[in-house]
Amino acid sequence: MRRLPSLNGLRAFEATARHGSFVGAAHELNVTQAAVSRMVRLLEARLGFPLFERLPNGLMPTPQATALQPSLSAALDQIAAVVEQVTAMRMAPALTIGVGPSFAVRWLIPRLGSFYSQHPDIEIRIATGGTLNPFKDDWTCGILLGSGEWPGLEAVPLFAADLCPVCTATIARRLRKPSDLAKERLLVVEHSPEDWPSWLAAAKVKLPRGGLGPSFGNYSMVLQAALDGVGVAIGLSPYVDDDLAEGRLVAPFKLAVPKGNGWYLVYRPFRAKDPGLAAFRNWLRTDPAV
Repeated sequence: MRRLPSLNGLRAFEATARHGSFVGAAHELNVTQAAVSRMVRLLEARLGFPLFERLPNGLMPTPQATALQPSLSAALDQIAAVVEQVTAMRMAPALTIGVGPSFAVRWLIPRLGSFYSQHPDIEIRIATGGTLNPFKDDWTCGILLGSGEWPGLEAVPLFAADLCPVCTATIARRLRKPSDLAKERLLVVEHSPEDWPSWLAAAKVKLPRGGLGPSFGNYSMVLQAALDGVGVAIGLSPYVDDDLAEGRLVAPFKLAVPKGNGWYLVYRPFRAKDPGLAAFRNWLRTDPAV
């Protein structure tokens, strides 16, 4: 039978030792400073020796505290990791996918019907995230644009990320050669201002004298503007695949330029055998709709 001190007392001591104060520990544990101090005193009484010297200008850990804190921190980290893994194991498969808004609207959501037809028992949640956001702990997986290097995460290559100008058929009829773009309104994605310069450089065309613009907050906005005939957008695959296939937009030039990154399915290693993730990963690899 284990005879352990109070877990609350151990947590209060460990947080205090890391922060060097009851105030920092109280903020982390979301309790009052007095509550932390009391839990530490109770732990000291249980152990039979002091853990801190209370000095006028702060706390000084005793030798016993210095010996205890590293192993206790590692043990608490291990408990947290095990709880996270067990929480991820559900009786009914669930799948939380972190994606950017543009990827969700322009590629993933239109294909979810195909996934559900094969896996009606899997609960899907689409979480806001993606290229410009960090990978979150509650995601089963994410679909991210990048180099394929995310420390601590597995990354499975999915698609290339190529850039090409897209516009309505009406505008496309005016574009005989890339230099004709100088006469058009070139639409810009605010967070990817390098897209147009990259494509124009590959096409050996100088930037229009008046520069680029207007700009839009994301690819969904800029492509909607192109659909409405506002100007020529720089399209990113696979965002534009459906519009091009169905003729809503036209790519007036054959030149496609790699953005320099690719699309990856990203997840934490311990989730590799998660049933929802396994089904989603297999669907991405084999379904013709993808």
